[in-house]
Amino acid sequence: MPLVRTEALTKSFGALTAVNAVTLDVEEGSLHSVIGPNGAGKTTFFNLLTGHVTPTSGRIVFDGRDIAGTPPHHVAHLGIARSFQRTSIFPALSILDNVWLAAFARRKPWRGLAWRRADGYPELTERAHQVLADVGLDAAASRPAREISHGEQRQLELAIALAASPRLLLLDEPAAGLSPDETQKMVALVRTLKGRYTIVLIEHKIDVVMTISDRISVMHFGRVIAEGTPAEIRGHAEVRRAYLGGTAAP
Repeated sequence: MPLVRTEALTKSFGALTAVNAVTLDVEEGSLHSVIGPNGAGKTTFFNLLTGHVTPTSGRIVFDGRDIAGTPPHHVAHLGIARSFQRTSIFPALSILDNVWLAAFARRKPWRGLAWRRADGYPELTERAHQVLADVGLDAAASRPAREISHGEQRQLELAIALAASPRLLLLDEPAAGLSPDETQKMVALVRTLKGRYTIVLIEHKIDVVMTISDRISVMHFGRVIAEGTPAEIRGHAEVRRAYLGGTAAP
């Protein structure tokens, strides 16, 4: 059964409908990619899932509960984590501290937490090291985040998302700006996460999408115009028209 389902999810900004009646199921434990040309509505769709944008209409059902319009900090505590297109880290802090803070922010309740020293949370330090090991950065844990490469910063951002122990992981172009070698490393890393997390992926590198996805939904002008396995999407005529710049058939 789906871990998350959207039902006729719609978001309009004035006369512009960025997400138009999108109904989409993401099965628990799967990797479901959302692709489409620039301006298709993919990032707005992610913003709706994470509460950064309130839908105009429709539902977002996560683990049987309608969470449409739930504030982002509450969404995070429900078990939904996200990485962003642009790297979002604390450059002056160490790699470990970046991940430790993410793990700390996921704790609840907050009452009394601020009055203890950081070393008073050994379970958070253990979690941070575990996540850094998962993404291949534990050996560099003490280095300032600003000193590592762009590819390693993308790995760190993924570790920050994982620190919250999410049930649903939203990855917004994790290979953006990466070299071919760094892209292959990121693909291998995401593969190791498949099955351990339910993943929704936005990615413009179609070869990446085709090699790691269980299912793919294709958006164009805010609508889902096709959904299926990589093999089904690869030869889909309407998808080809959308990527070639033509107007998709109704």
